[in-house]
Amino acid sequence: MTVIAHVSDLHLDLGERATERARKVLDYLRELPGPVDAVLVSGDIADHGTDEEYAQARELLDLPWPVLVLPGNHDRRGPFRAGLLDGKPEDEELNRVVRTPGAVFVLCDSTVPGKDEGVLSDATLRRLDDALAAEDGALPVFVCFHHPPVDLHTPHVDRVRQFGEDRLAEVLGRHPHVVALLCGHAHAAAASTFAGLPLLVAPGVASTVPLPLEGRPVVDFESAPALAFHVLGGDRRLVTHYRALG
Repeated sequence: MTVIAHVSDLHLDLGERATERARKVLDYLRELPGPVDAVLVSGDIADHGTDEEYAQARELLDLPWPVLVLPGNHDRRGPFRAGLLDGKPEDEELNRVVRTPGAVFVLCDSTVPGKDEGVLSDATLRRLDDALAAEDGALPVFVCFHHPPVDLHTPHVDRVRQFGEDRLAEVLGRHPHVVALLCGHAHAAAASTFAGLPLLVAPGVASTVPLPLEGRPVVDFESAPALAFHVLGGDRRLVTHYRALG
C-alpha cells in the first residue's frame, strides 16, 4: 500500500492566520503514526513569493516523510528554487521527477509568470512525455501540477484553470501506466476525470472556494483547513480520503 498526503495552497504570508492554518495541517501530519510514503504540496506555498515566505515554508514543511513541492501561480520560481530546493534562484520552469520506494511522481510546472491561469508549455510536455516513456510500469506513476485542466463549476477558479489541456491529454494517452493526476489551485476538495484518469484536487489550507449554489462568499476564510490522503492498494485501486481539521 502507498499513502500520499496531499496539501495545497498554504499562501504563507508571514501573517498569523495563514501560519496557524498551515501549522495545524502540518502538525497533524507530523504527529501521525504513519506510515506516509510522501507528502505532496501542490503549489501556492507562498503568497507573494518572497525569500522570507519560503524560509517560513521550509521550517513548517520539516516533516518525517518525503516532501514533494511544486509551484503555483502565487509562487516565484527563483525564490522557490532557492528556498525550498537548495538550487540557484533561476527562473526556468520547475519540472522534476521524484521517485520513492512505492511510486514515481512527475512534477510539472503549470505556472505562467505574471498570470493566474496555467498552461503546460511545449518544453514541459516534452519532459513529461520523456519521463513517462522512461517508466516500465513497475511502479505506479502520478502526474502532478498546480492548475486543474478541467472546469470545476466554480467560476472564480474556472477562469484561471489550466488551459491547452488537449495537448496534455495527447501525451497521457500514450502512457497507460499513469495512475492519477493530482493538483491544487481550486481551494476545494474535488474529484473528476481527465483523459480517462482520476483527477484529484486537494482542498485549500488557506481558504475554501465554495460552489455558487452554496450561497456563501466567493472565498470562504472561515471553513477549516483540509487535506487529502490518496491510498493506493496492492491491486492499484486508488482511494482518496479528505480530512477537514476543524
